[in-house]
Amino acid sequence: MTMNSIGPGMIDHVSLQVSDVGRSRAFYETLLSPLGLSLAYTDGEAVGFANEKHAPFWILPADRNADRELHLAFSAASREAVAQFHEAALAIAAEILHAPRLFPEFGPGYFACFVRDPDRHNVEAVCRDI
Repeated sequence: MTMNSIGPGMIDHVSLQVSDVGRSRAFYETLLSPLGLSLAYTDGEAVGFANEKHAPFWILPADRNADRELHLAFSAASREAVAQFHEAALAIAAEILHAPRLFPEFGPGYFACFVRDPDRHNVEAVCRDI
């Protein structure tokens, strides 16, 4: 599967909360290299691994110790689909972390909505319409 074949509903990216970002960075730099993913972003805390088109894997410092949050981002076909994801979350009384909007800090055309699942994981729908 190439990154161009990612379609709506597919996993866009995953973020893991880790206890030691430096140690995990070294581990994943070695582990992911044979898979074509290399260090593409770091701000001293968050670390992103990418191929030539996309950064599907991130590590960042744990916000919580005992029950670390998992972050799953699903690819959406359009901004309307992201809005529908938001409406569906409201309909089931899910906690809304971020209502649908542009997140320019994540890249051009990055339109997303973030919610909590029943186990308090961060679930996102994102449309990258650049």
